[in-house]
Amino acid sequence: MTHLDQTVKSTKGEWRGSLWIPIVAGGLIMGLALGVRHVQGLFLLPVTMDHGWSRETFGFAMALQNLTWGIAQPFTGMLADKFGSAKVIATGLIAYATGLFFMVQAESTSAFMLSAGICIGIALSGTAFGAVYGALSRIMPPDRRSWALGLAGAIGGLGQFAMVPAAQTFISMLGWSGALLILAVGMTALLPLVWAMRDQSVSTTSSVDEISMSVAIGEAFRHRGFWMLNLGFLACGFQLAFIATHLPAYLSDRGLSASEGVAALAIIALTNVIGTYLLGLWGGILRRKYILAVLYLVRTVAIALFVFLPLSALSTYLFAAVMGFLWLGTVPLTNGLVSQIFGVRYITTLFGFVFLGHQLGSFFGVWLGGYLFEETGSYDAVWLIAMGVGILATLVHWPINDQTILRKPYVGALV
Repeated sequence: MTHLDQTVKSTKGEWRGSLWIPIVAGGLIMGLALGVRHVQGLFLLPVTMDHGWSRETFGFAMALQNLTWGIAQPFTGMLADKFGSAKVIATGLIAYATGLFFMVQAESTSAFMLSAGICIGIALSGTAFGAVYGALSRIMPPDRRSWALGLAGAIGGLGQFAMVPAAQTFISMLGWSGALLILAVGMTALLPLVWAMRDQSVSTTSSVDEISMSVAIGEAFRHRGFWMLNLGFLACGFQLAFIATHLPAYLSDRGLSASEGVAALAIIALTNVIGTYLLGLWGGILRRKYILAVLYLVRTVAIALFVFLPLSALSTYLFAAVMGFLWLGTVPLTNGLVSQIFGVRYITTLFGFVFLGHQLGSFFGVWLGGYLFEETGSYDAVWLIAMGVGILATLVHWPINDQTILRKPYVGALV
C-alpha cells in the first residue's frame, strides 16, 4: 500500500467517525428554524390584541411567509450550490433573527408583512429542509445519505416539538415581544454550528464531466419524473398545511375540547420524530418512489377513516399518530430521490424547485380550508380534496423513472 493510499484510508476513517457532527448541527439548525415557525400561532392573539389588528392580517402574513419560502427556495439553492451551503445557512440565521426583531418593531400591517412574511420566509429557505438537506447530501457518503437525512430530520422534529412549551413559557414570562427577541437571540446563537455544514460548492470543484447549473436545471425540467415529484409534493403540502392549521377548529366544531386538539398536534409532533428517522433509514434500503407511493396511500386511508367513522378522542389520537409518523418523512425521501436521479452537485437548487410545489400546496391547503368553510359551513369539501390529492400522489410516484442519469462528458439529458 502506497503512502497516498494509507493517507486516503486514514482520512476516510476519520471522516466516517465524525459524520454525526454535521448531522447534529444540521438537525439543531433545522429544529429551531422550523420550531419557531411552528409556534407562530401562539403569537396570533397577543399580537393582534396589542395592535388592534384582525386575525386575517396575521393569517395573511403567515400565508405570505409560506409562499415566499417556496418562491425563494430555488434561488437560495442556486446560491448554496454556487458558493457553498454554510454561507447560505449563516445568512439565513441572521435574516431569521432580523425578521423576528422587526416583528417586534412593526407598528403597521405592511411592516409586519415585510418582517413576518417576506423576511422570515426568505430566512426559512436558507435554514430549513432545502439548505440543510442539500449540505448533508454532499457531505455524506452515498451509503449513509438516507440515514443521515432521516436522523437530521428526527433531531429537527424533536426541536420543533420542544419549541412549543418553550415559546409558551417565554410568552407568559416576557410577553410576546420579549419572547420573539429571545427567539431572535437563539437564532444568532446557532451561528457557530454553521462551520459543520461546509460542503463542496460548484466554484471549488471542476471536472471534465461537469455540467453547468443552467444545463442541470434544463435536464431536470425535461425529466418527467421531476414534475411527478413536484405534483406529489404539492399534495403533501396541501394535506399537512390544512391539517396543522384547521384540525383544532374542526375538532372543536365536532364537539371535542380545545385540549384534545392541542394533544393531537403534540402527538403529531412526537410521532413525526420517529417517522422521519425510520422513513429516511428505509429510503436507503428500499426504493424511495415505492415508499412515497405507499406513504401517500396510507395517509389517504387514514384521512378517510378519520372523516367517515364516528369521531372521538381516541380516533383523533390514532389519526394524529398515523399522520405524525408520515408527516415529514416525505422530505428526506423526496430529497434523496432527487439526488439519486440527478446527483448531488445541484441538489439544493433542484430540490428547491420541487419544494416550491410543496409550498404552493401549503398555501392552497390553508387558504381553501378557510374559504370553503366560510362558503359551506363545514370542512367536508376540503377533506375530500385532501383524499383526492393523496390518491393522485400515490399514482404519480409509482411510475417515476428513478434510474440515475448517466452523462458522457456531457450529452444533454434524457428521460
